[in-house]
Formats: sequence, C-alpha cells, structure tokens
Amino acid sequence: MQILYNAKIYTLNSQQPNADALAIDDHAPQAGRILAVGNFDNIKAEFGIRAQLQDMEGRVILPGLTDAHIHLRGYAEFLQYIQLSGLSKEECLAAVAERAKETPPGEWIRGHGWNQNNWEDGQFPRKGELDAAAPDHPVLLTATSLHASWANQAALKAAGVNAGTPDPEGGAFQRDEQGNPTGIIFEHAMRIVSQAVPRPTGEETAAVISAAQTSLWQMGLTGVHDFDRHSFSALQRLHAQGELKLRVLKHLPVENLDAILAAELRSGFGDDMLRIGGIKVFADGALGPHTAAMLQPYENEPDNRGMPFLDSEEFFEHASRAALGGLSMTVHAIGDAANHEMLKGYAQLRRFEKAEKLPHRRHRIEHAQILHPADFEKFKELEIIASVQPIHATSDMDMADAYWGERSRYSYAWRSLLEQGILLAFGSDAPVDSPNPFWGIHAAVTRQRAGGYPGPKGWYPEQKLSLQEALHGYTQGAATAACLEDRLGKLAPGYLADLIVLTDDPFDTPPEDLREISPSAVMVGGDWVWQG
Repeated sequence: MQILYNAKIYTLNSQQPNADALAIDDHAPQAGRILAVGNFDNIKAEFGIRAQLQDMEGRVILPGLTDAHIHLRGYAEFLQYIQLSGLSKEECLAAVAERAKETPPGEWIRGHGWNQNNWEDGQFPRKGELDAAAPDHPVLLTATSLHASWANQAALKAAGVNAGTPDPEGGAFQRDEQGNPTGIIFEHAMRIVSQAVPRPTGEETAAVISAAQTSLWQMGLTGVHDFDRHSFSALQRLHAQGELKLRVLKHLPVENLDAILAAELRSGFGDDMLRIGGIKVFADGALGPHTAAMLQPYENEPDNRGMPFLDSEEFFEHASRAALGGLSMTVHAIGDAANHEMLKGYAQLRRFEKAEKLPHRRHRIEHAQILHPADFEKFKELEIIASVQPIHATSDMDMADAYWGERSRYSYAWRSLLEQGILLAFGSDAPVDSPNPFWGIHAAVTRQRAGGYPGPKGWYPEQKLSLQEALHGYTQGAATAACLEDRLGKLAPGYLADLIVLTDDPFDTPPEDLREISPSAVMVGGDWVWQG
C-alpha cells in the first residue's frame, strides 16, 4: 500500500474537492485503486502501519488526463518524421533535402505538418519542388490537417498514379492544366499513395507506440481514445507483454464493420487498459484543404461547399447494423453541413434504438468544428457527445475567419455547447496538433495562441471556458464518453490510481501561463510510469 501525503490534491470530485493525502491499494483484486482520499492524519491512522509513505513536498496532484481523440500510431510515427509544423515552404524543402542526405537512396522520406495557408503565397506546392530536394527518394508529406498530402514524382510512380488515374470516391488528385497530378492529394486519394509505403511489421508498430508512451506521459496523459486504423494489433501485443501503460479506448473503422460484427465484438469489450470504443465514420473533410462540407460556399469560392462523404441515410445504414451488434458510433464531422446531416442520421438512429429496445448508447461527433445555430439544441436533444479539440481553435482561427467569415462565431463553440448541457470530451487529433493537454487547456481558457495572439480578449472570447470546465473535458468528460466514469476522471475511493503530480498549481497560474505547466511525475494504476 502507498500513501501519498503532504500534497495539494484537486480530486475533481464534487463530494470532496480537496485533500492532502490519498491511499492506494496494492493487493488484488483492488490493486492499483484508491482506498481513501482525505486528511493525512486520518488516513495514516487507518492504513499507516502497513503503508509506504511518500512525501509529495507540497506539490499538486490532479487526476490523470485523457486525450479523447488521437491517432496513436500516427503520432508515434510522427515523432520519427521530419517535423514541418510552422515552417515556410522553403524551410520544408530544406528539411527534406537534409533528410535525403542521411537516407539511403530509394527509401521513403516522410514528414508531417506543412500548411500552405501559413505560407506567404498561400498556394499549394508542386511535386517538382520535392523532386529537386530529394531526387533519389520517394517523398510523402502529410499536411497538418491530415486531409491532404504532398508527394514527389517518385512517390506517385511507386503508387501507380499518373494522368490516367481516376479520382476515388471522396478524394481527388490535384491536376495541372494538362491533367497531370501536381503532387497534392486530397482525402481518400491519400490512401492510394500511402499504401505504396512499406508497411511496418506489427513488432515495429508496437515498438514505436511503446516509445511514444513516454512522450505522452511527460505531457500529463494517462489515457487516450485512439482513432488510428492500424494500431489495434500492436496495442494487443503491448498489452499481452505487460508493456501498455497508457489506457486506450480503441475505435474501429467502419470499413471493417462486417468483420467486427462477424467476430461479435462489442463496445466496451476489453479491460481497464485496452477496450473497444465505437465505429468511426467520416462525414466530410477538413478546413485546411477546404474539404469540410458546408451549407454555404467557402468565402471567395462560390463553387466550393467542401466534400461530403456520406448522407444521413448512408450513416444510418452503418449505424443501425452497428447498434444491433452492440456497437456505438462516432462520426468525424467538421463543416456545418456535415454536422447537420449527421445529426439527422443520429435522430433516425435514436428512433431505431427505441423501436428495437436497444440500449441508449453514448454516440459521439468528433470535431463538431462549426455548427448551424439551430443544431446546438439538436446535439442536446439527441444526447450526442461533442468530442472536440480546443487547440484546433487557436491553430485554425485565421483560416476560419478567411474561409468561413462571419460564420466563425459558430465555430469551436465550446461555451455554447456546454450551455446546452452537452457533454464535452477534449482531445488533440494528434499528430494534427500537439497532444499536450495543457496547451489545449490554455486554448480553452484564453482562446489565444502562445504570446497572446490575437489580443488580450482572445478569439470569440464569449466561447471561453473556466479552468475547471477545461479540466473536466480531459478527465470526467473523456471518462464518461468511454463509459468509464465509475473508475476514471476523478480521485475517489474505488477509482483507478491514475494521477499526475505538478510543481505549479494551475488554479494559481495566470491563464496565459497554463501552456508552460508540465508534470514532474505520472502514475497509472498505482505505478509511477514516469518521473522527471
């Protein structure tokens, strides 16, 4: 048994908000769970004779934080890619040329994070620029949105892409005046090229995910909701070996629904370390490449309303089958048209659940970046969870203003969602943005980037959240979305001993400095998995 004492504990438990000590069981079947939270003298009197005492030296303890939307394998591989975020086009090309010098000819060069919206000319790049930077390597660079890629000719050739290659449904190859691919690839067409990249073995994938755990712990994360398509086998491998020390809710792609139903897998199957979430579908693209599906055209693009990928009837076809098989649904929807259409689909699904006497499952919309004003109330009526990413608002604010104009007042609208009584679960969409939850908390509280942009009030300041509300999104909100609110999200007797130790007290920290907070130690299930 462990007793952590001399601590400033914020339990996030409304029945007992503060404490200075907690006891953790180390005997089966309650090993790794909290036995008691409260006053040190009382806890020591009850458990101290057989406990290991750990003086926390006045530091702050919070429940462990969960990223409710991450691409775990993608983030793990991203740590090995060329990091292009924030770079100009010229700097991106220089970084590729530098990596080419140290990479054997013929091997793929990968990078992530470019964003043409932040470049001086604001234009998409071309394959010829990459050809010059790395003439002896196939190169594939994903945009920060993960909804567009930039490839050189060698990569297109390896994938068999040429002027005669048709655009797949839900995707496109950008083409020049002669119809030749320019090297910019949108949405589902990205898979055609990415499939040409040699696939790592399960052992290699497990190794990079294992290494990435340390990076996530250092930020204060003890759990994630994973949306990567190809990581489940690797996660099971790590779990079987006792090396998975990050709680994972694994969502599965709709393309595999037939196999999932045939195997009779259900939402919630698994244990406290690795369990199945919902079935993931895509309703549209993203803001950055202008493919998010909109009710009205993009600003200055009268013919572009984005790329819808499925309508409410198609969604219901998948969702009703999933519901009969005991599976919840989770939908990527960014544009207001996509969200509106998916809410229609969810309304039909709720009627179906009632008619078939099925459980009222916790369904989600991922991102919900911009909504028509009438749809906020529909979220509440249908009891749909809004799984949102606060850091996207500060990353995207300039693009939102440029491409959505005055409609941006209804984007990244966390306060409006919260006032409707809608459950918020917070994440990052990493590697689209940093998974650092304190960056997300800073964005939610200030609506500003580091340095204070766009001004002291922040961007649409009426949508700001309090620190308590922001923490809720990374703790109880994420736990409830995973149907784990009876064991995660707060520090209370019977709950899993997942916690982070901080030197700085976020409740005494100026809002503009919240980004700088980082843990000094992290515990998962009663074990210290990382200490700085």
